[in-house]
Amino acid sequence: MLVQGKPHRTIWLKDGDPKTVQIIDQRALPHDFVIEDLKTLDDAIRAISDMYVRGAPLIGATAAWGLYLALGEIESQGVSSPLAHLHGAATRLKAARPTAVNLAWACDRMTARLEGKASGQAGGLLAAARAEAEEIADEDVEICRKIGINGLGLIEAIAADKNGAPVNILTHCNAGWLATVDWGTATSPMYHAHEKNIPIHVWVDETRPRNQGASLTAWELGEHGIAHTIIVDNAGGHLMQRGDVDMVIVGTDRTARNGDVANKIGTYLKALAAHDNNIPFYVALPSPTIDWDITDGCRDIPIEERSGHEVTHIFGKSVDGSTGDVLLTPVSSAAANPAFDVTPARLVTGLITERGICEASEKALLGLFPEKA
Repeated sequence: MLVQGKPHRTIWLKDGDPKTVQIIDQRALPHDFVIEDLKTLDDAIRAISDMYVRGAPLIGATAAWGLYLALGEIESQGVSSPLAHLHGAATRLKAARPTAVNLAWACDRMTARLEGKASGQAGGLLAAARAEAEEIADEDVEICRKIGINGLGLIEAIAADKNGAPVNILTHCNAGWLATVDWGTATSPMYHAHEKNIPIHVWVDETRPRNQGASLTAWELGEHGIAHTIIVDNAGGHLMQRGDVDMVIVGTDRTARNGDVANKIGTYLKALAAHDNNIPFYVALPSPTIDWDITDGCRDIPIEERSGHEVTHIFGKSVDGSTGDVLLTPVSSAAANPAFDVTPARLVTGLITERGICEASEKALLGLFPEKA
């Protein structure tokens, strides 16, 4: 996707320096565009846990590159067992954030492939790790592109009934290209519609407490020239009642086998409002986000509890141009910060995957992914 008119991915190996992985530091957006260097496993863990990167697909790609960086440290750390070092690194990465299933998926895929492809020698493992991390990233780009193509038809159908008026799409949090390697999940159909000159307008939830909608989704849509309006989180239901929302598309960090979806806190409330107003509510997801081992998402998907500091403080830019945190609440007040909620499958109109669109149910998902039966 575009940044100042130039195409970018969210993570890549630094040109001319195979020991350095580069990412966009999303904490600085939308005020500053900062490229951060990751040189060690600890750098990758910090990037995931402190949300330099976020979004399930990008977290998975970062974990893959983190294992590559971990294998690059073998010589300097005097590691005697490269494969044991690899598994230890994977365990540490998996603990960085608990809800996004792509994190464990990427670590497990990397370790399984490396055990099968490499002899256990450091050099061979490192080369295999680089190839696998690159493949994971490239696959994510293609998956998200296909999600966009499949979701495009939904927007086209609504546009056909609007006689040239923009299709109004509401989205929550950031399931854009910043949450993936490229294209995004929820935004991919929007980008494809924009490229086909279908008029769209996006209602962007601010998405407290970290404001990923206001700071990230709005920024990337603006860079790509897509009309959008930022709204406070509680305005979505009001807009639906007025007929100002044609459809909702959100992403997900983990989808259970039965079609329940975990996404950024507040998604469940949007689904309830959409259901009450007969507005289609779609979830865009790449298949690695499906947790086939969980049969009841509302009961069994782990919900990350983050620091209350994210609720009591807000990051922004002051009139003098400086950036930093500002205290919003009484100093003595406690704050709870569940990072995700689970939307039950009964409230989901459909799941948009790289293989097609299906209803949110185990039977329908297995229809698209029969190998998981």
